[in-house]
Amino acid sequence: MEIIETAEAMRAWSFRQKRLGKTIGFVPTMGALHEGHISLMRAAVQGNDLGVASIFVNPTQFAPNEDFSKYPRTFEGDVRMCTEAGIQAIYAPTGDSMYPAGYSTYVTVENVSEGLCSRTRPHFFRGVATVVTKLFNAVLPDRAYFGQKDAQQCAVIKRMARDLDMGIDIIEMPIIREPDGLAMSSRNRYLGPEDRQRALCLSRSLFQAEKMLQAGERSAAVLIQAVREGMDAVNIDYVELVDADSMQPVDRVEQPVVLAVAALVGPARLIDNIKYIL
Repeated sequence: MEIIETAEAMRAWSFRQKRLGKTIGFVPTMGALHEGHISLMRAAVQGNDLGVASIFVNPTQFAPNEDFSKYPRTFEGDVRMCTEAGIQAIYAPTGDSMYPAGYSTYVTVENVSEGLCSRTRPHFFRGVATVVTKLFNAVLPDRAYFGQKDAQQCAVIKRMARDLDMGIDIIEMPIIREPDGLAMSSRNRYLGPEDRQRALCLSRSLFQAEKMLQAGERSAAVLIQAVREGMDAVNIDYVELVDADSMQPVDRVEQPVVLAVAALVGPARLIDNIKYIL
């Protein structure tokens, strides 16, 4: 296991591996790792000659009133989990090295980044697209692995990689859930016992809507209303049915769709979704 702190050193490591004919699978993370992250790492290790993970809490995807300073940082434990998952190198840059004084270049992915999370977090996807581009430029992966829980983020990264001819395969992996159905998230650590129980209404409502879809329901309005009624115990940010590729709202299910939710549960903003393919 190597821990690499600069883009120059990371690129040098990757170039050495590529000269040996090795392929690199990459998992970007902000640390505070859980089994969802580890499932991505296992896939990266199994699907490539080498697995690389990054640990970097990216300030540009947080607004001033959000939880950047409080975001859980568990680096030593994260390194141990990466090692156990078979990761060969961790890229762990500092904030100053990623965004030095005078930094002024950002990546914007239009259309697919609009709506859903961007309504309440308009800064978010510019920050994500920028940091992922910088991570890709340092790690030089052949494949990069992202979780379906962040469905809009996956769509943004896929579109960015395609439009900018990055030559990287973006692999979307299934959501990993707790035994009771709650989607795994680093922010679940914010939840007290009562909020943890209330948070279960997100997955319960989505699973009920999934049964409705399987039974033939195709109306977005009916599905959305059913989910909203099931989430009356939390402060809903959004419930939307969107095209799985464009992330734009649809009125009826006639193509692959994502039924996505976001809600405030105590101190945590949680997201979840189901993807449905006809």
